[in-house]
Amino acid sequence: MSESRLLTLAINAIDDKRAENIVGLNMKGISLIADYFVICHGNSEKQVQAIAHELKKVAQEEGIEIKRLEGFDQARWILVDLGDVVVHIFHKDERTYYNLEKLWGDAPTIEIERVLS
Repeated sequence: MSESRLLTLAINAIDDKRAENIVGLNMKGISLIADYFVICHGNSEKQVQAIAHELKKVAQEEGIEIKRLEGFDQARWILVDLGDVVVHIFHKDERTYYNLEKLWGDAPTIEIERVLS
C-alpha cells in the first residue's frame, strides 16, 4: 500500500470516530521514525480508545501490519505505528501538555481537508 493511501486510510478512520483537531505532519527528512505523523485528540478516555480501536480495525481489514500500539489501557496518549504513518491519539488534556505540533514545528503540515474529501 502506498504511503499516501495509508495516510488517507488512517485519517479517514480516526475522523469516522470524531477525532478532533486532526493534524498531519510530513516528517520526511526530519524523523527516521516515520514519513508522516497524524495527531488528534478525543474528549474522554472512551473516545480516545474508540478512535484507536477503529484505526486498528480498519488497518487489520486492509491487511496493514500494526507495528506497535501503546497506551491503550490508560487512554491518555495512544500511539499506533503503521510503519510509514504513526498516529498519536491524545486525550485533550494531554495534547496541550505534550504539544507535538510545536515540538515538530519544522515539519510541513498536510491539508487534512484535502485528504478527507
